[in-house]
Amino acid sequence: MSAVSTTGRLAAPQPAGGIGQSVRDSLVVAKRNLIRMTRIPEMVLFGLIQPVMFVVLFSYVFGGSINVPGAGLSSSGYREFLMAGIFAQTVTFATAGAGAGIADDMHKGLIDRFRSLPMARGAVLTGRTLADLVQTALTLVVLAVVAILVGWRTHENFGKVLAGFGLLLLLGYAFSWIGALIGLSVRTPEAATSGGLIWLFPLTFISNAFVPAENMPSFLQTIANWNPFSATVQACRELFGNLPPNYPVPNDWPMQHPVWASLIWSVLIIVVFRTLAVRKYRSATA
Repeated sequence: MSAVSTTGRLAAPQPAGGIGQSVRDSLVVAKRNLIRMTRIPEMVLFGLIQPVMFVVLFSYVFGGSINVPGAGLSSSGYREFLMAGIFAQTVTFATAGAGAGIADDMHKGLIDRFRSLPMARGAVLTGRTLADLVQTALTLVVLAVVAILVGWRTHENFGKVLAGFGLLLLLGYAFSWIGALIGLSVRTPEAATSGGLIWLFPLTFISNAFVPAENMPSFLQTIANWNPFSATVQACRELFGNLPPNYPVPNDWPMQHPVWASLIWSVLIIVVFRTLAVRKYRSATA
């Protein structure tokens, strides 16, 4: 008697699929990253120190020397003009942390382990970006308290103020997908941190965040006014009531309709870079 045996190939487990599965997997990964953050509190602490230093330094060092149209050289006027820019810079600079975290997971082989599990393809990246969003929200709360202590005030109703912070969080979430793509494209966390910061400095400083764009050369004014970062800053100033009464708003469309421009830019960045990051995730190796 002869026995015939068949050897089946081991197939990689497949995710169950569906939006529900993707949401559950993303929340599990987000929880994992939030727990990791609580076990490394210095990450959160250092993330708070830099924006607080920016608030204090810009408020008291440059506050009386920068002329804001409609507010003159008033330090309190500049302080209110400044805060939307500091808030926006804080949420965008979280990009470097997102990229470094994903690059660290790649370096340790965790991404390969996640890919071997039956989970939604984009869940690892979505979970990571959601965890970064929570950390960014906590940072904004602390930063807002510090801003109030140094004299920042809002002059609109509570709903508009919340909408302004919502636009900031949406921008931060959008930029975290850029960080995710950078983290998947480099070999080390150090490279991800450098790659996540090097392009952020010109983005944030060639904008209306710290000085009015009209003080720049004409070609830089156009770049600043169409900068997605500038659109969110301008939108927040309007929603917070922090624009001086006679402030001359540039004629460029994003500055005339900053709330819509901020929404469009943020959604567009999410769609483009999430697509690219998920595609890169499928082929990236440690």
